[in-house]
Amino acid sequence: MKIIKRLAFLIIITVALSLVFRGWLFRQLVTYKPIGIRTEYIASGDNLIANLNVNFENLTECEIEKIIELALSSTSEQLNFTSDKNDVAPNALIVSKSAHCVGYAAFFVTSCNYVIDRCNLSSTWNAKSQVAHLYFIGFNLHQYFNSPFFKDHDFAIIENKITGQIIAVDPSVHDYLHIDFVAMSN
Repeated sequence: MKIIKRLAFLIIITVALSLVFRGWLFRQLVTYKPIGIRTEYIASGDNLIANLNVNFENLTECEIEKIIELALSSTSEQLNFTSDKNDVAPNALIVSKSAHCVGYAAFFVTSCNYVIDRCNLSSTWNAKSQVAHLYFIGFNLHQYFNSPFFKDHDFAIIENKITGQIIAVDPSVHDYLHIDFVAMSN
């Protein structure tokens, strides 16, 4: 009986620590290796612009970390993940509300760039959609799948044009695991 109690306690502690440190753990185990870029969209639809203005009206400080945080939250609120073929253009996604990783990244990048521009930071910062392969402890995960759906994965980078600093985020992973930043290799 003592062994079962100790084992249960160990499992509970392991799960709790995994939840608390999930971002750090994810960044240690999973690496994104860019293999291409996606089309960049501009927020032009009235529905999308109105939504972005509402979501970002309370932005008091134009710091890039705060902009990223709000763009991730906005993307998670607006979209639901689907593996079905669907739109990827943010101006259409605001209506359909369903996207896979390509749509999530495009919506996030469009939202982020819209706010970066509103904050007069576009000469310094720019968000871009990236196509990547995911590596789990050094192994390319995509080689194990035959489905076209799993041939690659989209995420986003936010780059400082002056310093070259790059911040990598995965809006679809953020939606499910609440992990803000991801690890990227060159």
